[in-house]
Amino acid sequence: MSAARRRFREDGDAVTFDFAPMVDIVLLLLIFFFLTSNLGARQNALPLDLPRASSAVQETPDLPIVSVTRAGKVFLNGQETTLTRLRGRLEPLARASGGLVGLRADERGNYGTVVRVMDEIKKAGGSRLALGTQPDTAGESAP
Repeated sequence: MSAARRRFREDGDAVTFDFAPMVDIVLLLLIFFFLTSNLGARQNALPLDLPRASSAVQETPDLPIVSVTRAGKVFLNGQETTLTRLRGRLEPLARASGGLVGLRADERGNYGTVVRVMDEIKKAGGSRLALGTQPDTAGESAP
């Protein structure tokens, strides 16, 4: 930029624009959107074949979710755990959610494993259970 086109303040200093605060804000917004977009996908990352229900309700993001795969693997909020460690890890989360715990179990999974997981949820302070389902699409018949 040539000296002839530069604007000067009344005291003679050149007027400049500092981009650093704007870059900081843009980076903070990017981080915020990356984090929030990742949180919504954490529960659907496990390949579970959930049972269908016509009255499905949206899950809340602060609800602790216990998932059981077809092979019997147990996950708490998307992180694999064992049945013996589930209670210890779930207790503070169940207290924070007021005793409400979500359970997502594969439709073709082992019924005994699901019952044992439900027992551990109850021992960890889970007084209410929200069962995970997938919406029943119209025109599709149940097997």
